[in-house]
Amino acid sequence: MLVYPSGIDLSGFALQFLSSLPRTRCLERGTRWRRLPADRQALLVLAHLRCGHTYAQLAAGFGIGIATAYRYVTEAVEILKALAPDITTAVRAAAHKAYLILDGTLLPIDRIAADRPYYSGMHRKHGMNVQVLTDPFGRLLWASPALPGAVHDIRAARTHGMIDALAEVGIRCWADKGHQGAGGTVRVPYRGRWNKLSAGQQAVNVSHAKIRALVERAVAALKTWRLLRKLRCSTTRATSLVQAVLTLHLNTSS
Repeated sequence: MLVYPSGIDLSGFALQFLSSLPRTRCLERGTRWRRLPADRQALLVLAHLRCGHTYAQLAAGFGIGIATAYRYVTEAVEILKALAPDITTAVRAAAHKAYLILDGTLLPIDRIAADRPYYSGMHRKHGMNVQVLTDPFGRLLWASPALPGAVHDIRAARTHGMIDALAEVGIRCWADKGHQGAGGTVRVPYRGRWNKLSAGQQAVNVSHAKIRALVERAVAALKTWRLLRKLRCSTTRATSLVQAVLTLHLNTSS
């Protein structure tokens, strides 16, 4: 395999933050020796999450075995996942915001047609349903654990306890028609054909859409981590990867 120098579009602070985590784990476990130092381990993990490099590519680039590369990535992902905030913590931290924006996105996965639980009829592809919560400026505040793509957005929001968490704090939240019937403090647009809505309802829907449009910034920020653009791992690992990326985003973005 050919090896060449490359770059990762992340700041040095991301490397500094991530490299401190394996070092702490080594001290806790009393491990005295690793094939790669902490900063190189962190760089390997960032290359995997940000660029989507495979374990074989990482192994060749860093001069280690594939099993070692897998172990480094798995260890870092589990540490990052443990640091990700839950929905209650995220909503309480954002209680001072004027409002929040909620949306669902699909992370595509490799699956055969027979895997119906992972097939999203709306997107017409297999994937994992992830709910995203942002501030009024479209900045990512929280991303949910991953559910099969066939799960509807409103069911996913209820499963994660998002509606109750928002109602408990009393903060308004704008969502799309996929969250119809959520109740509480969640606001959704009027349903029905455009020409069947009154002028007032049409005006409300236009205003609602303008507010919600900023949530696409958070979805785009989540998918700048290229590994999430096409998951080629077991569906049981999807949640860990999403939570790991969330932790990195919250702790390293400006």
